[in-house]
Order: sequence, then structure tokens, then C-alpha cells
Amino acid sequence: MKNIVAVFVFVLSFSFCNAQKIEMTKVFGGYKYSQNGSNLSMKNLVTAMESNAQAFELVKKAKSKSIWSNILGGAGGFLVGYPIGGAIAGGDANWTMAGIGAGLIAIALPINSKVVKKTNEAISMYNNSLEATSSINFQPKFNLVANEKGFGLSMSF
Repeated sequence: MKNIVAVFVFVLSFSFCNAQKIEMTKVFGGYKYSQNGSNLSMKNLVTAMESNAQAFELVKKAKSKSIWSNILGGAGGFLVGYPIGGAIAGGDANWTMAGIGAGLIAIALPINSKVVKKTNEAISMYNNSLEATSSINFQPKFNLVANEKGFGLSMSF
């Protein structure tokens, strides 16, 4: 009887232990990624996709491009914002600095677009692999067995 209970518990736990999908939600200015209701940063996305080699490589590339995009966009934002803030305060604005900042932002935007595209592609690839190997496809068949050793339960899958 203990063996039957053990097999039943094993099958039941195996059928509920599957990896969770990563959800993409479009928000103002980009996408928000979440898994099990908690938001994921780019670092967490990389960690979550380690089980799928192709998705893992894509999201690692996206993360490295994301770093460059953030650096260029942040520096560009500062270089644009500082002269504008000075002009609003009544000072003399350095519009050359603002132009350089606008150029950095113009470089960062297409890089960020590629980051979003690669990240979304990696998430789709990861989620599709989960569906293909999901435990929902695991459908064991149970049979009662009686032989000279006694009664038993066999499971085939």
C-alpha cells in the first residue's frame, strides 16, 4: 500500500512541477516582464532562461546591448537636460552640449529597439520550449496487475 501511495504522490507532484511562462506586458516606453506575478529585471531574465540554450544566448546578447543603450541614453539625457535646466534658470545654455546629447540619444534608441526585439524573441522561444516539454503532455497509464507475486499497480508512459 505504501508503494501505491508513493507512486501516486510522485505522479501528482511531477504533473504540477513545470516551469512557468514569462509574460510580456507592453507598458509606456517599452515592456514589462514577469514570472509568477513578480517583475523580472534583465539580470533575472538571463537567470530564468538558463535551461534553454538558444533563448539564454539571445537574452545574454540583449542584456549586453541593454547596458550600452542605458549608458548612451543616460549620458545623452544628461547632456540635453543640463543646458535646458540652465536656460530655464536664466543662465547661458551650451547648445553644443545639448546637440551632442541628442546625438547620443539618437544612437541609443535603435540599440534599445534591438534589445526589445531580441528579448521578446528569446522569451517567445523560451515559452514555446516550455509548451513542447510541458508535463501536460505527460499522460501515464495505470494498470492493475495480478500475478503469482500478488497484486500491484503498473504505470506506463
